[in-house]
Amino acid sequence: MASNVTAGSSIRCKAAVCRGAGEALVIEEVEVAPPKAWEVRIKIVCTSLCHSDVTFWRMKDFPGVYPRIFGHEAFGVVESVGEQVEEFKAGDTVVPVFLSNCYGCEDCSSPRSNMCSSFPFRVAPGMLRDPTASRFSDAMGRPIHHFLNVSSFAEYTVIDVAHLVKVDPVVPPEKACLLSCGISTGVGATWKIAGVEQGSTIAVFGLGAVGLAVVEGARLRGAGKIIGVDVNPDKFELGKKFGLTDFVNPKDIGERSISEVIIEMTGGGADYCFECIGLASLMQSAFESSRKGWGKTIILGVEMHGQPLCINSLSILHGKCIMGSLFGGIKPKTDIPILAKKYLDKELHLDSFITHEVVLQDINKAFELMNQGSGLRCIIWMDK
Repeated sequence: MASNVTAGSSIRCKAAVCRGAGEALVIEEVEVAPPKAWEVRIKIVCTSLCHSDVTFWRMKDFPGVYPRIFGHEAFGVVESVGEQVEEFKAGDTVVPVFLSNCYGCEDCSSPRSNMCSSFPFRVAPGMLRDPTASRFSDAMGRPIHHFLNVSSFAEYTVIDVAHLVKVDPVVPPEKACLLSCGISTGVGATWKIAGVEQGSTIAVFGLGAVGLAVVEGARLRGAGKIIGVDVNPDKFELGKKFGLTDFVNPKDIGERSISEVIIEMTGGGADYCFECIGLASLMQSAFESSRKGWGKTIILGVEMHGQPLCINSLSILHGKCIMGSLFGGIKPKTDIPILAKKYLDKELHLDSFITHEVVLQDINKAFELMNQGSGLRCIIWMDK
């Protein structure tokens, strides 16, 4: 247990609270209860806005519940810990993650999966071990819902130990924050899911933050040709910073299909294709763009309209495969520290992902930028 003056007591702090689907966030004073068993209370230093936050922010029906504190990409410092917590202590620098990592279950113990079977992924409004409970309450004492077991749009939050990763304090807060979700997802997909080899040909469909993280990961793995597919022509120059070598704009290829163009560019199809948008039609195009015999297509985007993915069964017989990925196959507690070290060793480039910075009071500006498609990641500082 921590020995600081706030340990064991509730903390009043500022938080950006959403009280209705699609409504502007309101800065309110909230009360954050002390952590219970297996929980840790974190002082958030900075957080960032991920597209998943915006997706759930728009939801009117379950799992869209309100009032709620969004946010799941962040960096913070442990303020206090609850009973049974041995892995963390007050003062530790940490990043929260949306995916559980318990160490003990069959999946967490296996190199073949990052899907914890003790605490399966779900979008519950409460705590990990008590989905109906909340550690947040508003000025009237009414509970405020959590988000993805993190809720980082607050100066303090309470997180289960299975959703927390210790990071080297030498890593700057805003760079460590990026490893909390999106960038790790993209880089991890090339490493943990695809296993991209030296000289491979890669096609990345969608060059947002996750797509460009795939590009960065492919560069790290030594890919030869890295093709980006996006309707925004400005993404080519931006992508070059991360290792993009070629670019296809679907608006500029006339009557030809994307797959026809990529098959021609690669001499038979890309070794690895990554879909990073969340459109079934684009997933199909990615699959069709992969090489017969060994082409692998990795799906990172969540289909935004709930449409099924339809694949010609003959294409599967040609030796191609398609697979999904949650968090890019990253095992948070072991793999995020590896990525942090790669940043410190100047192998992993993170700086260019940060395009905007605001303070908590201006958090709605981050939502505006995301909705406009402006920039990649906006860092939201609690106090700067």
